[in-house]
Amino acid sequence: MTRQEIINKINEFFIEEIEIDEDDIKPEASLTKDLGIDSLDFIDIVVIVEKTFGFKIKGEEMAEIKTLNNFYDYVETKLTDEKTEIS
Repeated sequence: MTRQEIINKINEFFIEEIEIDEDDIKPEASLTKDLGIDSLDFIDIVVIVEKTFGFKIKGEEMAEIKTLNNFYDYVETKLTDEKTEIS
């Protein structure tokens, strides 16, 4: 999966499932301050990521993610690591 495909999927579920306004979806957007993500939203995100990308998010890893771009990087890294382990 390319980075752009990852970004598109993440943006799609933030807009549709978390109900973030599409105009607010910017790589530099803070998940909590700009997008208004709260602890219940984070639980939804964990479930959606597991369903969409097939890996689990650890709470301590999510605590390090501050911006949407950090989240893109995190998912891309996890998918790359997973692919490397399978090879």
